[in-house]
Amino acid sequence: MSAQNTTEKNAENWCVYLILCANGALYCGISNRPAERFAAHAAGKGAKYTRLNKPLAMRIAVHGLNKSAALKREIEVKKMSAENKRALWTTLADFAAEAV
Repeated sequence: MSAQNTTEKNAENWCVYLILCANGALYCGISNRPAERFAAHAAGKGAKYTRLNKPLAMRIAVHGLNKSAALKREIEVKKMSAENKRALWTTLADFAAEAV
């Protein structure tokens, strides 16, 4: 596969994710390879916040975005209150359970 085809394939493959940390906080980020990104966070090679607060679990909040849209959505999630982020975390779990 050429570099151009790879770029085109990943152009709409960005997601916004939430990570539950050991301190109970929710960390928000974006990635076009979420499983690899979570592994990096878990290995202490992710964001400074997750190096200091061990990540426990990840849930994808939104997927199928281009990078620009993912960045905008990430900002929206980061501006949410802690209570609303927790509600989103719970909703994502409920949605995943219904999909099974």
